[in-house]
Amino acid sequence: MKAVHNGAHTQLPSPVIALPISGPAFTRPDADLIAHMHAVSSATASAVLHKLGIRHSFIRGPATRQPGAKVVGPAVTLQFMPQREDVASGIEQEYVERSSALWHVLDSVQPGDVLAVQANGDPYTGCLGEMLITYFKGRGGAGIVVDGFLRDWPKVAPISTPIWAQGVTPNYASQAGQFPWAYNVPVACGGVLVLPGDIIIADDDGAVLVPARMAELVLTQTLAHEDWETFSRQRLAEGGSIWTYYPLSDEGRAEYEQWRMAQEPTR
Repeated sequence: MKAVHNGAHTQLPSPVIALPISGPAFTRPDADLIAHMHAVSSATASAVLHKLGIRHSFIRGPATRQPGAKVVGPAVTLQFMPQREDVASGIEQEYVERSSALWHVLDSVQPGDVLAVQANGDPYTGCLGEMLITYFKGRGGAGIVVDGFLRDWPKVAPISTPIWAQGVTPNYASQAGQFPWAYNVPVACGGVLVLPGDIIIADDDGAVLVPARMAELVLTQTLAHEDWETFSRQRLAEGGSIWTYYPLSDEGRAEYEQWRMAQEPTR
């Protein structure tokens, strides 16, 4: 097929791809489970998942933009892909973006959702800005984790939506080498596979992915882990030996079991 010349512009022949690409419907975890998962820190979730065999749960790159913020919620996903001008480009800015996955994913947001964005760490792509984050919050979105950059930070900060990102940029979402390609599909966010409906825990230590079907197991093991850490912290504060109490030696474990049984009537 030949390129078609139209005035000063050349209309390139393009492959037949219907954008945006949308994933199938997915099930969000039970709200009570999410509520209980708020007791789990990202550090503990990462440690427990590692013991269970999930080696890559820490979403590398994004850091909190609001120290002290924490979110726990089901993931909705947005995938940026490299621009290829015969398929999609951001030349017309909002008029192109509004028909892209960027607009569509926000319409899929439900209260409590966490938006996980695969942006490939591109500092020239401002994935979201003031207007879209305002809309996200208005739909009840809980937080955003993006392995890339945001724009409009002076106006975004007062919106107070918890955000984990690599930084800020003056560019809009499709200004440089990336384009909002697909939504609610599996994405690679910070080197971690995120499936729609998985649970994201994000706090000052960063963002961690908890596979949805492992959430109850992670919660159960977290409660047990934090229980013995409470005991160990108490003993260490009293001057106890770190060799005995962190992690628990056989002697420390036996003492902990006695301590735990003594606590039962008060729980």
